[in-house]
Amino acid sequence: MTTQPQVLEAVGLTKQFGEAVALDRLDLQVAAGETVCLLGANGAGKTTTINLFLGFLEPSAGAALVDGVEVARNLSAARKKLGYVAEVVALYPTLTGAENLDFFAQLAGERVDRAARDAILSRLRFPDGAIDRPAGTYSKGMRQKLGLAIALMKRAKAILLDEPLSGLDPAAANDLVAVLRETAAGGTALLISTHDIFRAKDVATRIGIMRHGQLLATIDPATLSAGELEAIYLTHMAERAA
Repeated sequence: MTTQPQVLEAVGLTKQFGEAVALDRLDLQVAAGETVCLLGANGAGKTTTINLFLGFLEPSAGAALVDGVEVARNLSAARKKLGYVAEVVALYPTLTGAENLDFFAQLAGERVDRAARDAILSRLRFPDGAIDRPAGTYSKGMRQKLGLAIALMKRAKAILLDEPLSGLDPAAANDLVAVLRETAAGGTALLISTHDIFRAKDVATRIGIMRHGQLLATIDPATLSAGELEAIYLTHMAERAA
């Protein structure tokens, strides 16, 4: 079995705000083609982890690396290798989906290749004709897909997604899970924050359980039923609360 290269790596990654520790010595790796979900409640450190990889925050200690590049030392080089899909995808509402996609691709320094764009939209199951409508008319599920398309147009080695399934109806969530699986199968490393145990099991190759800035356990969801995973999660939460 061929070992895939590590695209994302946290080494003793720590973030403090004053005396409050938001992330406590995180060690984590995400390989090409792998999907890691960080699972935990609000304040667990999931979004802080993503923000440190993106360079939105500076670490208090340790390092975040993207394809071997330390984010804090060479932010521009690291960001060229990253895509990001926020919980609320920011788009220009009066521009069409196609215009948004082209604009953000050019902003990332990519040449707009219409054939490549159409292939990505087809892969993401974007509804026929929707790409030519103003983005302000899109549902949340369509906005998430367009955000993912923007990241793929950038040819990112890793894509970070913050609560991408939050607020989606079941059909839209199922559709996005399928799209995320296909994206990882194409060799992209995915790091996803979520508080949804069952969706994490649907999409992840590994799940990291977090609480109060600490990574408590890393689990292979394929070896567990949804009920077993929920029981492990709740046990970890109860142990730390005791």
